[in-house]
Amino acid sequence: MIRTIITSVFATLLLSASAQTSDSLIVQTLRESNIKFSNDNSVTLLMSGQEKFDDMFRAIRQAKSSIHLEYFNFRNDSIASLLFDLLREKRKEGVEVRAMFDGFGNDSNNQPLKKYHLKALREDSIDIVEYSPIRFPWVNHIFGRDHRKIVVIDGKIAYTGGMNVADYYIKGTEQVGEWRDMHCRIEGDAVNELQAIFFRIWNRTTGENVSGMKYYRGGTPTVFEGLKPDTTSTKGTKMVGIINREPHVTPKIMRTFYINAINQAKDSIHIINPYFTLIPSVTKALTRAIRRGVKVEIMLSSKSDIPLTPDCALYQAHKLMKRGARIWLYKPGFHHSKIMMVDGLYCTVGSTNLDARSLKCDFEENAVIVDKATTKELDDMFWRDKQKSFELTEETWDKFRTGWQKFRGWFAHLLQPFL
Repeated sequence: MIRTIITSVFATLLLSASAQTSDSLIVQTLRESNIKFSNDNSVTLLMSGQEKFDDMFRAIRQAKSSIHLEYFNFRNDSIASLLFDLLREKRKEGVEVRAMFDGFGNDSNNQPLKKYHLKALREDSIDIVEYSPIRFPWVNHIFGRDHRKIVVIDGKIAYTGGMNVADYYIKGTEQVGEWRDMHCRIEGDAVNELQAIFFRIWNRTTGENVSGMKYYRGGTPTVFEGLKPDTTSTKGTKMVGIINREPHVTPKIMRTFYINAINQAKDSIHIINPYFTLIPSVTKALTRAIRRGVKVEIMLSSKSDIPLTPDCALYQAHKLMKRGARIWLYKPGFHHSKIMMVDGLYCTVGSTNLDARSLKCDFEENAVIVDKATTKELDDMFWRDKQKSFELTEETWDKFRTGWQKFRGWFAHLLQPFL
């Protein structure tokens, strides 16, 4: 009798779970991990570096109270110069400006900010801080780099996505050609979450205690004009949750999200990610999804900005292709976007790479947008970029990769935990 009751209850739970859609399942999963969702958001997708910087600079010019910027790096080039000139003007108007960059992120790019740049900015009242400066014996830079990209203006609008501050998001580079990336602008209560993330690391790094309602959406209204609009029918009603990965605080949250999103998918998974050196648990989740009939399509780049990592990524992609995934290699340049769309129901845009560093080590942040309209915009972008790509098959694999490159990929995958 007891066994019959238990069996009946278990069957009911299974039926209930199978009846749920993947978007409701992921929201439930993330809420259990203390991720807050709000339902009053607009999300505007900025599909190129030009769109991102044009839109963000236009918003900065209209700032009335505060501008907060958190980036992996500000490359010392013309875009950063223009940004800092704008920030100087806003300081003269009395707007509070706080900017943060990662020590390793700065020193590892080929045009870093120097000490004299920082001194000049601080003399102009721009409060700019380096998170975890590189110091001997350098072990603090192996783990826990701040890889997030967050800008919050007047506590009312926020920008996030895959881009740092650099010319090459507009001009490309000689090495890879076009540098393809995208960002988004959020308006709604999700902005409060991004502001709180910024203050957590700012206050911890500086020893300050910056807080107060004036930095959040409850403060004085600010109207921004001339920005790219959210033209979808769901404008102002989108459900958005912000996932924030912090070492020692929420170390497993990104893995929880990606693995559960893949495990719960029922129809399709579309991924664009630049450093596809998958940890084993994500590889297993994608393999299970393929086996249960989910259409898995992944877009990588045929070119890259760093050595060895792309060899590992292509090795991993080839293995998934043999299991049934469709793999697309983007030809015009380097696709640096970090997005995923599931079942046409929800999507994510953020800073997280699908590698061990992002999922296990660094500070990362992703917006999860539970909205069919925004997801369709990204799926449409995926389809357009497929027209500029070639599909990986056994035939194209042999043409695209030499024997030495294949061996290099095999060797690189042994180093996957460190790439």
